[in-house]
Amino acid sequence: MKKDDQFHRDMQRYIAVTTIGPSTLRNQGASGVIEAAQNHLAAVELSAFSARNEDDFLADLNVQTEALRTALPFGAQNWGAARKALNLFLRDICYNRFLCERHALAQSEDWMEIPLDGLVARALKRRAGRGKLPLWPGLNELTVGVSGVFQAFAREFAAGKGISRVHLDMRLWTEEREGRGEPGAAPNGGPAAPIGDSGVAEGPPSVS
Repeated sequence: MKKDDQFHRDMQRYIAVTTIGPSTLRNQGASGVIEAAQNHLAAVELSAFSARNEDDFLADLNVQTEALRTALPFGAQNWGAARKALNLFLRDICYNRFLCERHALAQSEDWMEIPLDGLVARALKRRAGRGKLPLWPGLNELTVGVSGVFQAFAREFAAGKGISRVHLDMRLWTEEREGRGEPGAAPNGGPAAPIGDSGVAEGPPSVS
C-alpha cells in the first residue's frame, strides 16, 4: 500500500520521540531539552542528509547539529548533546525502511557517525588501548575536535568488523553483554541498553 506524506511525517515524529528520551539527554543544564530536541528533529528536512559524497554529508551534519544546538533551551545549548541526539536520530531513521527509502539515505550510511556518550567513549578507549584516544571531557564539554578523534577510531575499528561505524554501538553492546569487551564487565555494571542508547530500552547510559 502506498504511504502518503502524513504517514511519513508521523513516522518521523514517532522516531524523534522514541529516540530522544530521558536517558538520552540528562543533566543538560536547563529544563525542556528533551521536548525541544524531539520537536526539532520531528520537523527536520531529512533530504538534507542525502548527500553525494562524504564531505557534503559531514558539512550538512555540522549545519544540522548547529541548528539543533540553537533550538535547545538557553543554558543547555551544548554541541555534544546536539550531536549525540542527531546521530541517534539518524541511526534510527537509517533503520526505518520507509524513511530511509523515501529520502535515499542508504547511500549516506557509511558516513554516519556513532552516537557518542560516556559509555561509548569508554568502550572505544578500551579497544584502542592506553593513551590512543583523548580523555573523555563529558558530553556537555565535547568539542568538534575531540569528537573527530573518536569518530576516526570508530570508523577504523568498525571497518575491521565489516560494518559502518553508525552500527558500532550495537556491536559494542553485544560484546559487552557477552563479556568480550572487558572481562567480567558490562555497561553500567549489569544488563544494559545498547551503548549509544536511545532511551527506549532499559539501562540508561551515562551522558558524562
